[in-house]
Amino acid sequence: MSKGATEEELRFDGSIAGRLAWAILLTALTLLAEIAGGIWTNSLALLSDAAHVFLDLFALILSLVAIRLASHPVSDTRTFGWHRTEVFASFVNGATVFIMAVVILYEAAGRLAAPEPVKSLPLFIIAAVGLVSNLLAASALHRHSHDDLNVRSAFLHVMGDAAASVGVIVGGVVIYYTNWYLLDAVISVGIGVVIFRGAWGILLSSVHILLEGVPRGMSTAAVVESIRDVQGVSDVHHLNIWTICSHIQALSAHLDIAPEFRGRQGEVLRAVEERLLTGYHISHTTLQVDCTLCQEAPVIKPLRHRPRTTAHDHGPGGCNHDHH
Repeated sequence: MSKGATEEELRFDGSIAGRLAWAILLTALTLLAEIAGGIWTNSLALLSDAAHVFLDLFALILSLVAIRLASHPVSDTRTFGWHRTEVFASFVNGATVFIMAVVILYEAAGRLAAPEPVKSLPLFIIAAVGLVSNLLAASALHRHSHDDLNVRSAFLHVMGDAAASVGVIVGGVVIYYTNWYLLDAVISVGIGVVIFRGAWGILLSSVHILLEGVPRGMSTAAVVESIRDVQGVSDVHHLNIWTICSHIQALSAHLDIAPEFRGRQGEVLRAVEERLLTGYHISHTTLQVDCTLCQEAPVIKPLRHRPRTTAHDHGPGGCNHDHH
């Protein structure tokens, strides 16, 4: 939320935050119920679903935190504000749930070899309660799931957990009528694989962002061509594209301006920024124009490590760094 946010924007963000808070409460209650129920019924499938709910709960909390972080102003020491904490939290969450998935699959392997009795009726009831809770949380988020990518991601997480709950319910019914306890372990393997894939995806995405990678699904060559297509731009050099957090993408570049547009640089810059925002959702740009020294420079500027120097390392002439 920007400093100059309108009253309508404030109400919109407040509405999203309220619905996310409600979904978080429902999901947290589901998590507690499934952990307690899984221990009581001796159902690894229900405990596995609880791990899946934990993953969803974290996603919901992360979505709410992202909205809150957007309202925090930048400072002299944090020029990007607190947005990057979302990425760090995602990495920690991904690593934690990854370990949980490994434990679930290990325990499931043991039960596949030696199935254990499961209290199927309480299993069915608790999983059904979890399904209802998931559907209520999804209904709370559905209204804004088409307006905000952050909320849409949380909505899809909750719907995924509802699908997992359906699997547990079906397993409970089958076990109740057949006493086929092996099915509990089979369902656990399925949920464990889903959690494993989700955690692995979160880890890859967060590491990619932390390493300043180009946003996934975005082509550097396509961005360059799109900028070159703007009237008045002759060429693009020293391009960098990275992600600050999941919903803020940034770009910096040097632009060569055609001679006839030298007096209209502001107009060209606005056109480039509009093209980047509408075409690639890049909202944070740093553009340098009239880069006559870059005529033969590469599109992507190579970086080199340089040793740090202190004041006493400099000669009488002061700083001895090269300038580019």
